[in-house]
Amino acid sequence: MIVGPTAVGKTEISLQLAEQQGGEIVSADSRLFYRGMDIGTAKPTLDERARVPHHLIDVADPDETWNLAVFQKVARQVIADIHRRGRLPLLVGGTGQYIRAVTHEWMPPAQSPNPHLRAALEALAQARGHDWLHVRLSGLDSVAAERIDPSNSRRTIRALEVILITGKRFSAQRGLGISPYRLLTIGLIRPRPELYARLDARIEAMFANGLLDEVQTLLGRGYSPSLPSMSAIGYRQCADVLLGKMSREQAVIEIKRATRVFVRRQVNWFKPDDPDIHWFNVGVGIVARLTAFIHATLP
Repeated sequence: MIVGPTAVGKTEISLQLAEQQGGEIVSADSRLFYRGMDIGTAKPTLDERARVPHHLIDVADPDETWNLAVFQKVARQVIADIHRRGRLPLLVGGTGQYIRAVTHEWMPPAQSPNPHLRAALEALAQARGHDWLHVRLSGLDSVAAERIDPSNSRRTIRALEVILITGKRFSAQRGLGISPYRLLTIGLIRPRPELYARLDARIEAMFANGLLDEVQTLLGRGYSPSLPSMSAIGYRQCADVLLGKMSREQAVIEIKRATRVFVRRQVNWFKPDDPDIHWFNVGVGIVARLTAFIHATLP
């Protein structure tokens, strides 16, 4: 596994390692599932995907929902196939719950939905705002709130629904089993100021490369801004720009702010003191250092 925050450099480093190790990349980034959402997700380019086989990218249209259970099933099938062909699977991404679902059978609580309660929570979100609902969740379960984007009302509502039905914290009901794999987990980090500078440069480049046009195309194809896929950072703000609800300058500022919050949330999944993660500072010679580490660790 290669894990780490957004913009740390996972894409290029994983490409080089896969080329050296005879590997194939299995994406564990939930934003990369959807066709037509390329610029705002920093999706590997076609040239990059031609260098090394990639899996679980462009597997759904934006109005299809790839939930955790579907991803878990398909990702494990893909990993098994890579193994059968004598290749090395590299699970790469920054979406913690999707990675844990594959490696440790992590699944959210199995509590059945309550339509009446869910409708009431959705009405509150509409009346008082998604942030208000997220604050309520934070008061009941701060761990769950830290891991859920305040703009993701669907996940916020689900967490509140489970808490209110069971009387237990949502974060305490996660199932985490023993991994069926022999895992070598590499974590990539950079100094926070350097990482933020890379994030800012990436976001500016996204707009320069046509992010607004990409979102306009999606809206023109009939994909609603309210779709779960369109709630991804960047797409929601650009939709607001195109609908006259926000200026381009405001969108850039909001995307940068939301991305920093997202990075801090990623740290809650991949902690610096996790004994199972081998952390490496990204810098000159990083691929050579990682190659030496892999050769010293794997038979």
